[in-house]
Amino acid sequence: MTTADAHDPACPPPAAAGAEPACACPPPRVVVVTGMSGAGKTLALKALEDLGYEAVDNLPLSLLEALVRGGELTRPLAVGIDIRTRDFGVDSMLAGVDELKASGLVDMQLVFFDCTDETLSRRYTETRRRHPLAADRPLADGLRHERELLTPLLGRADLVVDTTALPPAELKRLLSGHFGLERKPGLVLFVTSFSYRRGLPREADLVFDARFLANPHYDPALRPLTGRDEAVARHVERDPDFGRFFAALTGLLEPLLPRFAAEGKSYLTIAIGCTGGRHRSVAIAERLTHWLRDKGQQVDLRHRELEEGEK
Repeated sequence: MTTADAHDPACPPPAAAGAEPACACPPPRVVVVTGMSGAGKTLALKALEDLGYEAVDNLPLSLLEALVRGGELTRPLAVGIDIRTRDFGVDSMLAGVDELKASGLVDMQLVFFDCTDETLSRRYTETRRRHPLAADRPLADGLRHERELLTPLLGRADLVVDTTALPPAELKRLLSGHFGLERKPGLVLFVTSFSYRRGLPREADLVFDARFLANPHYDPALRPLTGRDEAVARHVERDPDFGRFFAALTGLLEPLLPRFAAEGKSYLTIAIGCTGGRHRSVAIAERLTHWLRDKGQQVDLRHRELEEGEK
């Protein structure tokens, strides 16, 4: 990759060595993808590549530093660094990441991909792959050793993504929300409805429980409908406690959202749950999305159970 190939055509050509820079472009973005083996780092790199990043797996940290400090990196880059990487060491990696962040040469984010040991064990069994740290020991020992090694990285990550129950399409949506190159500046919100029977969305930042409201499921005329239908929405909103609940919900969010944005958070997931994920949570998620958009917020909406179907 050369500077001529990578330079933003909307900016003036790079300045000569020792001269004042002619371009006030923001520093190129670097997303460092790390985490547990088998937790989805390869899928994440492919998703980031689809979003417009140059993706490189197993790039030695020393080469990344040379690339950045050599002034060659002017395109967004997603790089995988983990226990397979040649010069991998947690302390040296953290020191290198901190140094590059402090240099101001790049906008660097450290993303840690995690997963439950049970799910990782199943994935390795299904694919018949060997864990990098379990060549001569049981898989459980390799996972335990890796988790111990990577604990400092987990604690220092800018973003932790748990892929235990995260489908590939949702992983791409999540990464697009955080790192999409065409995303408008400012906080992007993602509202999702869900069923408590199938578990909380692990990527949720804020979770609200709507199970206290009257359940349309017990009305035979409403049962086959969803919270998108006006009859169900009216039924939910007629609950005597709905008005106070929604006013409290929006009253909580209104002062929080600008504070999240001021702290540099780029993506926030708000999850609304009920028993089946088809009626109450859907109706509230729909109404909350309209309220947020009326406030000028960038909002995406998804109804998990309606899209995936109940299993």
